[in-house]
Amino acid sequence: MIAAFSGQFEIVCRLNPKGLYWGSVMDAMIVANMTRRRSSESILSLSHPGKRTVETSADTETLYLEDIEVGDRWSTDWREITAEDVADFAALTGDHDPLHTQDGAASPFGKPVAHGLLGLGVLAGLSSERPNAATLAFVGIADWQFEAPIFFGDRVQVQTEIEEIQQHGRRAGRVTWIRQLLNQHGKVVQRGRFVTLVASRARARRLSGQEVSQRGTLPAR
Repeated sequence: MIAAFSGQFEIVCRLNPKGLYWGSVMDAMIVANMTRRRSSESILSLSHPGKRTVETSADTETLYLEDIEVGDRWSTDWREITAEDVADFAALTGDHDPLHTQDGAASPFGKPVAHGLLGLGVLAGLSSERPNAATLAFVGIADWQFEAPIFFGDRVQVQTEIEEIQQHGRRAGRVTWIRQLLNQHGKVVQRGRFVTLVASRARARRLSGQEVSQRGTLPAR
């Protein structure tokens, strides 16, 4: 097992029986704002007894702490991982391992694979809209596992479930999200937990009031 730590950020790369792994410590810069290409396909719903599947879209209203509960589930749109995405990620991070080049000469899979943390970055971006939570802070990642490689041209989707909600102060909650990245074949390629702080409506109103007050204040003379 290989682990990378940075403050409250933790990634565990799980080895396969041949000693290969799909996460790279060199990938440590995640593309949070990368351009997302979406197809026009509809959201996939999960039906589990006792679980509440929440149908949302990118333009839905923000969800506050009062709107969510343990067991809520979401599925995102699909996104294709292209050779251009991989090249851009390599240029950004400096990770030019031959495993990720177009000819795939160094790949034990017979074809090139995307950086593990490129997949994690795409997961973070897709799941930021479904659900569109009132996030105050990103606290950490735990138990992250790279289950299988992502190949050029694969299409991926994120499925999310709320595992735990804890009160954090008077106006926020600490939410643990179970997230997994699936490819077009329904195979889980990555999975783990995200932890964030989510605002209550009272907290959001307070923050909004502070912004209005600041905008209405004249500069000192």
